Parts: sequence; C-alpha cells; structure tokens
Amino acid sequence: MGYLIRRGRLVDPVSGIGGVMDILLENGKVAVIGSNLSAPGAQVLDASGLTVCAGLVDLHTHLMEPGFEYRETVATGSRAAAAGGFTSVACMPDTQPPIDIPGGVGYIRELSRKAGGARVYPVAALSKGRNGQEPCDYEELKDAGAVALSDATPIRNANLLRDAMILAHRQGLTVLSCCEDPDLAQNFAINEGRVSRQLRIPGRPAIAEELQVMREAMLAEETGAAVHICRLSTAKSVAIVRRYKKKGAPITCETCPQYFTFTEDEILQQGPPARLEPPLRTPTDVEGIIEGLKDGTIDAIATDHTPYAEAETARPLVQAPAGMVGLETALAASLTALYHTREMSLSDILRKLTINPANILRLPSAGRLAIGLDADLVIFDPEEEWSVEPQNFCSLGRNTPFSGKRLKGKVKYTLVGGEIVYQAG
Repeated sequence: MGYLIRRGRLVDPVSGIGGVMDILLENGKVAVIGSNLSAPGAQVLDASGLTVCAGLVDLHTHLMEPGFEYRETVATGSRAAAAGGFTSVACMPDTQPPIDIPGGVGYIRELSRKAGGARVYPVAALSKGRNGQEPCDYEELKDAGAVALSDATPIRNANLLRDAMILAHRQGLTVLSCCEDPDLAQNFAINEGRVSRQLRIPGRPAIAEELQVMREAMLAEETGAAVHICRLSTAKSVAIVRRYKKKGAPITCETCPQYFTFTEDEILQQGPPARLEPPLRTPTDVEGIIEGLKDGTIDAIATDHTPYAEAETARPLVQAPAGMVGLETALAASLTALYHTREMSLSDILRKLTINPANILRLPSAGRLAIGLDADLVIFDPEEEWSVEPQNFCSLGRNTPFSGKRLKGKVKYTLVGGEIVYQAG
C-alpha cells in the first residue's frame, strides 16, 4: 500500500516546479506528481497548508558508533535525522576504531539498514588511523560503499593531504576538509577577540581557519580534486572560497545554522553550550556567512551534529567539549534565520539542504523529488513556531545553544523509501 500526499505545496529547487500538488508514492518510489490524483487503496496524507520537498541531506554528521555509543548510535542518530526532515546523512569516521578499512564501511552500512530512520552513508578516513601520515586504500573503501573521505579533523601534513587529493581524484571521491590550523587554534574554547579579552582567556584566531581554507583551495586548484570545506565560520574564509571558485577550482563549502544565527556574545549568555568548533565569531562574520549563502559561494547547509554525554557538557567552559547536536533543529533554524527574515527564498534554502549536498557526495537519487526516484521526502510547516526542548530529542545528545529558543518551521512527516519514518506527535 502506498501513500497519496494531497494538496501539499511542492518546492522543487531542481526542476523549478512548484505549487499545490498531489504526489502518489508506490513501491517505495515517486509514481505520479499532479493535481486531483485518485489512488484507490492508497493511504492519504493531507498536506494542506504544508510544504513538501525532497528529503534533506546532511553531508557532515558525527554518529559516534562504534566506540562512543554513550554519546550517539547510528540508530539514534538516524531517528534524530528523520525527526529533523533528513532522509540521508553522511557520518564522519571519528569513531573507535576509525572507519578506515572496508570492514568498517560495511559495518556502518549494516547498522544503517537496521536503523529505521534516515539512510546513513559512511565517510571513510583519509589517513590510516586518522593519524594524518599515510593514505588509506581509497579504491577498497569506495568499493565497500564509502561516499567521501575525511579525517574529520584538521590535517597538519600538507604533503599527505596533497597525495590524498590526487588519489581521491582518481577514485572520484570528494575530500571533506575541516579547516583550522591546530597550532594556532590549540583547542582554545572561544573566538579570539572582544569576548575572549573580556573573559581573560586565550581565543582561537579567525586566521587559523582562513590559512587552511586557503591551503585547501590552492591544493584543489593544483590537483583537480573535488575538495569540500566543512563548517565555514568567517567572512574571510567565504571570500577565499569565492575567489577560488571564480578561478575554476573544484571547491565547494558548507556552513552550519549556528554560524549565521549566533555571534561570540552567546558565550557570555550561555557559557559551555555555546562552545563550538570552530567557535562562534563576530557580527561581521555572520554577515559574511549570510552573504556567501545568498550569492552561492556557500553551497550547502550542514549540521556538524556532534553529540556528547551530559557529564561531558557539564564541565566548565575551558574543559567542556566543543560541538552541538543539530539534526533536529537545522531546518527550523535555517528557516528562522534566513526565510523568515527574507534574506533568502524557501527554494534557495532547500537547495542548500537537498540537491547541493547530494551532488557534493555524488548520491544520484538523494536530494531530488522526481517520478521514478526513491520516495525520500519531508513534509513540514514553515510557519509553525516551537520551542527547542532538548529533553524531547530523538538524539542521545542534548548539547545545543538553541535550547529554549523559539524557531519557526516544524517537520510533520519524513518518509524514506515511501515509508513514514517520522511523524510529529
């Protein structure tokens, strides 16, 4: 038995098709898109007043399994993703052991098949053991099902990174790079600037990110490898990517909702929950990030979903872990900061949450809503306002600076392969 989605407002950034339509789902696929459809025996989902689009795609998620199941598992992360409207997520290899051999890739794929939420795609390690010294066997990892490569941490060794890009290019795999010079950043808790001086603690300078963004852009240009810069947080980083894109370098990039919502002042209000990596920056940087989203320099909105246990997040600011959970708030936070402020159209926002990240990961059917493709889609109310209550998350993690914030945009249904994997309430 399939589903007939009635009278939903279809938003399709790929085809440009929009308007109130019906969508028939059969045998896990999108069967018909049209008006006033009839499908005897199909279960009807009334989407009147709601938006329907392709399921969201997150190309930067930390699901922590194996090794850190007390923080998150593939199953809980998959369900959290579905609750946030994501139908496909790419999980980073910062596990114990790391995902650096074909067996590790296969293990994640098997966990995904059993998870019951969003589809989970493994990102394999760039270097053996994630130690930044020796490349993995990318051909074996790709054959096992890896969709991209990353060490999920900044890489000091430029020679290793250059060799890895050349090898990854031969295999048609995108390199996902986290950019921050570790010698400059030194695991300091917050941005170097006015707030760090006010609190009299050392900060992470913006140039720590910008130096490595420049290095990766130059290496992408030289090697021809597809390089994706994760979690941009500064205006100058955006400017660097913009410059190299104009030169034709095969470079893409992402940012996260926290970097176009909050500034470093949030540290003064919240303390440890606002400790992120990279850190929250200045109002000028927020403006630069939004401008990069609007002009297309920034290709994707990702979550960098990084859950921690309550005992870990209860530590003081300088000892607390850096990161936040984001799968269940990313859509609403993006709509609140960009759509409801009229900075961007709904279609342009959804493009950065669906087709663009799918293309970066080279997932042929994800991020698209078209006849004959997998029926992975989300139905949401862009106008519904709600309060973020982390105790109600599907994720095991509760660490988020959005806790208690009012957001606009509520997921009602998420479907994967034509089956409901999340329903509000």
